Amino acid sequence: MPRVRHTLGRWTRSHGSWVPRRTGNAPAPGREGRRADVWMAAVWFVVAALGQELVRSIGAMESVGGGTAWQHVAIASASALLVWRRSHPLAVAGASAVHMFVVGVLIAPVMATVPMQALYFFALYSGVAWARDRRAMVYVVADVLTLMFCWLAWMFALGSGVEELRSGVVTGQGEGPFPAIPAGVAYVFLINVLYFGGALLIGQVAWRGALRTAQVVDQAETIRQQSGRLRDQAVVGERLRIARELHDVVAHHVSVMGVQAAAARRVLTRDPEAARAALRAVETSSRDAVGQMRGLLGTLRSGELAADAQDARAIAEDRAPQPTLADLADLVAQADTPTCSVDYSLVEATPGAGGAVPPPVQLSAYRVVQESLANVRRHSTAHRASVVVRVGEHIEVEVLDDGSPRVGTSGTGLGLQGIRERVQHLGGDADIGPRHGAGFRVRVRFPLTSSAAARVAK
Repeated sequence: MPRVRHTLGRWTRSHGSWVPRRTGNAPAPGREGRRADVWMAAVWFVVAALGQELVRSIGAMESVGGGTAWQHVAIASASALLVWRRSHPLAVAGASAVHMFVVGVLIAPVMATVPMQALYFFALYSGVAWARDRRAMVYVVADVLTLMFCWLAWMFALGSGVEELRSGVVTGQGEGPFPAIPAGVAYVFLINVLYFGGALLIGQVAWRGALRTAQVVDQAETIRQQSGRLRDQAVVGERLRIARELHDVVAHHVSVMGVQAAAARRVLTRDPEAARAALRAVETSSRDAVGQMRGLLGTLRSGELAADAQDARAIAEDRAPQPTLADLADLVAQADTPTCSVDYSLVEATPGAGGAVPPPVQLSAYRVVQESLANVRRHSTAHRASVVVRVGEHIEVEVLDDGSPRVGTSGTGLGLQGIRERVQHLGGDADIGPRHGAGFRVRVRFPLTSSAAARVAK
């Protein structure tokens, strides 16, 4: 069956008649296909020559002129056409029709043998099945049919076709409902209609099947490419999420360690106990930072080590749980310094409502507070800050401070952009900006699904 590309045209209704669209050329058969056609032509020549000799042996070629050599030349030339049946299908179809006409006029018994008839049938089939320009195929087929049926009409109207029927076929009056000579002529036309119509029909079916196969292959390739793009997009999205998490973790803990180290340096000689407390905060913050960063990096490495089940289990066991609303108290305690005190309050509609909030929302609320407090330490002169989390039909997180922007510490804006992206991803809204008077405010609201809101209300 021929291979076709998905760009091949299809039969379409045009100006009230069925006309195929013109299509681009499909790739010519490769070396393997040409080698197969050469072998097919050689085998067909042997079969046709053998059939010719068998027919001649039973005395059916006694009246054929030109000698045996010309008979085999006719067979060889017809067989040779099959070598180009896939690379030049329309030329082969047209040439085989002309060859059939010439051999039928000069040495009709050679053309009438079954192997030669099958060869012409296969050549016409190949022209229809392998033609890449379907409009040109219609013109070639129309020319072939016109030539063949005009030849038949000429034989019966002006040639010796009727006499041959009368002398070779019609031996009596017959018993059917039709007159003998018209019935013989109609029978010859019926055989040719079935012969040429069968070649055209089978060729078109083969081309249709190849077209559907090519379309399925093309669709499978499109699906594969789309799956690859979706997979790449998922990887990029996951990397962006991890980058955002790393930014929040590093920004928070590094700023905490910097502030606590500075506080310890200032009170080291005057208040050793306060210095020790600040250094303990530095130690705790660094340990938490390392733990969270190891968990995030483990996520990145899990794809590489997924093939090793033991390593994958080790990574899963080593990775700490994601922060929740219950961890906000510790986060705020770490952010509390001698130079800036931070208050925290959790307002719940019902006792324990915070624990019923979906984990992604709890993580996002934690990261919002973490980034907001990191910005206070790095970019503000605030002495007081407050964190309020309200849990009801929705979750509201508000971080306020009373400071003004610190000179020379303007950031890149990626932290606030990350907050907005988190909120938008969960369908919430954010209000971020300076307060009236002095200070800065970060207020975000996360919606809850109906089921989650019901659990919170309980």
